Amino acid sequence: MAHLNRGRGRAVRRVVSLVPSLTEAVAATAPELLVGATDWCTHPADLPVARIGGTKNPDVAAVAALAPDLVLANEEENRPADLDALRAAGLTVLVTEVRSLPQAFTELDRMLTGACGLPRPDWLDAAEAAWRGIAPGPRPPRAVVPIWRRPWMVLGRDTFAGDLLARLGVANAYAAHTERYPRVPLPDLLAARPDLVVLPDEPYRFTAGDGPESFPGLPAALVSGRHLTWYGPSLATAPAVLGGALAAATAG
Repeated sequence: MAHLNRGRGRAVRRVVSLVPSLTEAVAATAPELLVGATDWCTHPADLPVARIGGTKNPDVAAVAALAPDLVLANEEENRPADLDALRAAGLTVLVTEVRSLPQAFTELDRMLTGACGLPRPDWLDAAEAAWRGIAPGPRPPRAVVPIWRRPWMVLGRDTFAGDLLARLGVANAYAAHTERYPRVPLPDLLAARPDLVVLPDEPYRFTAGDGPESFPGLPAALVSGRHLTWYGPSLATAPAVLGGALAAATAG
């Protein structure tokens, strides 16, 4: 079946993705379109496409050699200089912006149905349905949400992951910070007197033996980083996966 690219006047048959979330979204919808992806694009695990480097350092020449009709990018994941270099090579680059759940749904639809000309996928409807009706409780716990250590970095203002946690009933202690991903020394994190620490397994791989020990006496929720930070098919199961981990950490 031909996938017409409405609005661009020609079919999109070859796509390179520079964002793991977007790679998974296309792979779940029309895998035959993908010809290239980054080394960090791990879902699906057996994706048979050319690898073109990292999200922050894609091989521009390798991308151009694949002759894609469209390159998928994100304003946070990818560097402007790399995107400019791709455009200078004559490639069309679609840059997404995802800082909230509604924006994720809008951008995924824009990318798949608008730019790629695909029918709206069932998984996107399922993801929207999964989040419909979810509302935080009356007294959400205040949490610090580290995403890195050495140095410690946490979720700050205006982040997709922070929006998901807020919808699941977690108040980010640094949601009003001037930076989106501030560096905060551990003594300051402890001095904020949070009720909970949320530790995802990416980008830093926090585990039961690497992270909770820095927050003695504080409930620690070890959560799936993919479900917390990826905007794609994982959104359909994210409320259950994240909600379960948060409930287990705060029970009792």
